[in-house]
Amino acid sequence: MPLTPDEIDRYARHLVLRDMGGPGQLKLKGARVLVIGAGGLGAPLIQYLAAAGIGTIGLVDSDAVSLSNLQRQVIHGTPDIGTLKVESAAKAILRLNPHVTAEPHDLRLTAENARDLIRRYDIVAEGSDNFETRYAVSDACFFERKPLVTAALGQFDGSLTTIRAHETGPDGKPNPTYRCLFPSSPPPGTIPTCAEAGVLGALAGVMGSLMAMEVIREIVGFGESLVGRLLMVDARSMRFDTIRYGWDENNPLNGSEAVSFRTA
Repeated sequence: MPLTPDEIDRYARHLVLRDMGGPGQLKLKGARVLVIGAGGLGAPLIQYLAAAGIGTIGLVDSDAVSLSNLQRQVIHGTPDIGTLKVESAAKAILRLNPHVTAEPHDLRLTAENARDLIRRYDIVAEGSDNFETRYAVSDACFFERKPLVTAALGQFDGSLTTIRAHETGPDGKPNPTYRCLFPSSPPPGTIPTCAEAGVLGALAGVMGSLMAMEVIREIVGFGESLVGRLLMVDARSMRFDTIRYGWDENNPLNGSEAVSFRTA
């Protein structure tokens, strides 16, 4: 559908961008993005996706808003305490941009339900706080052939990458999977949770905004994506570093062990 006069005015600063313009804005309008987690990373991510004019935003979270969330989860407010996060986020989307459709999914994403949900969307942005969900999401994105933007937070550090493991790179080799980067999750208890260790609230805003930029980049197609690159942010020294990683032929998704993994 073409942009309405109100949308042309709303997205005026996008429309004059050489690498965006009308065609790019129409791609955003037609896109369906699934956001896993409406917390610290999801809060700024959802707001910037809505402001950018993403046509449909799916919201996955099973938690309710609590007072301790509000230090970093800026899509929610004090009156939302006790409300499901997906409902609070959906109301915020409508308040920010009535042209965007919000689809709340009040559930915990698991290996059993991930593929059915992910196949309904064009691209997935994952900002959960546990490795079980990260692996379930990344595996499902591979099998459903969906691009994935995934980020994680530490106390004063964060990381971000984009996964397109269902495609091949310029060298003809498969693109790396999440399991090429992190072959297995750390033993339980080795990495403290946010509640245990704390997290700098503004850092969540930085990383969530970077996630939104990567999602928009993947939809519109400008610049160089983070496929095969891991962006690391150190808030203590204000350093941004990028490391490259590649396909591991022993990974269980598209490597030599893929058959046994798929049939397990």
